[in-house]
Amino acid sequence: MSTGPILVVGLGCQRGCPASTLRELLDQTLRAHGIELSEVRALASIDLKRDEPGLLELAEQLELPLTCFNAEQLSSYQQRLSHRSEIAFERTGCYGIAESAALALADRLGATPATLLIPRQKTPSATLALAVTS
Repeated sequence: MSTGPILVVGLGCQRGCPASTLRELLDQTLRAHGIELSEVRALASIDLKRDEPGLLELAEQLELPLTCFNAEQLSSYQQRLSHRSEIAFERTGCYGIAESAALALADRLGATPATLLIPRQKTPSATLALAVTS
């Protein structure tokens, strides 16, 4: 297993958001922060998005595992979020899907508590955050 930081991308999106939109947000965000796509270990989201075609297609394209967490698991991360969305809470029961999911999966994969390397990035139909652990 490779050593070094474990980078996890958390994603949220509206229903029907195409993989191309998610990929564009991911590519732009990584480029802006000087991170190679090959450094990303996994994708994470909320279980409500487990069957979302765009997310599944993106995970397949990138050959990365997609792990989904339930709202209860994600809500425990609300104190660590850079942004709390009331709309997200009303719809899902957690205040931020992308950041919470990234932190949850990075915490699971790493030996140290995860931190947000890139806080929530947003387009009209998608959100993305990047968490890191070691």
